[in-house]
Amino acid sequence: MRITTLLAIIGGLAAADAAVAQQRHDSNAPISFDAGHAELQDQQGRAILSGGVTVRQAEMTLRASRVTISYSGKALSGGSPQASRIDASGGVVVTRPDQTARGAYGVYDINRRVVIMLGGVALTQGGNTVNGNRLTINLDTGRAVIDGGGGAAGTSSTTPGGRVTGTFSVPKRN
Repeated sequence: MRITTLLAIIGGLAAADAAVAQQRHDSNAPISFDAGHAELQDQQGRAILSGGVTVRQAEMTLRASRVTISYSGKALSGGSPQASRIDASGGVVVTRPDQTARGAYGVYDINRRVVIMLGGVALTQGGNTVNGNRLTINLDTGRAVIDGGGGAAGTSSTTPGGRVTGTFSVPKRN
């Protein structure tokens, strides 16, 4: 089963919350990181980070056990490398204002401005949660697409029967 959802709209979130969730991500902002270990493989155009990795860009934060940042240009010869993709594994958590996504694996395609998460994915916003096996977030539009099955090899869906499941909060009424 496939579900397309804008969590800012579904579940009766307030209009102010919807404005925050739909804010366009600044993919041109600098990317900073913090890790226990870093290995620069300049000839291959990548940096491999491990040990409680945190990567930040503007208001988005990615945390994982291991992260590979692919880039063009040479860092060691005085060039100006440009990051193009971030691959993460091991307890991946991506947070944006009022939104958290969790999964086994994550990919941030910087050029396409898309975050893809795989393996037992949970997307939470406020009191609303949607679970599946694959999540794609368009950082320009804020649109989230969640699939129940067909995740990465070696991952298993935490949802019964490979379906998308969720819980939405309901506003209190007098």
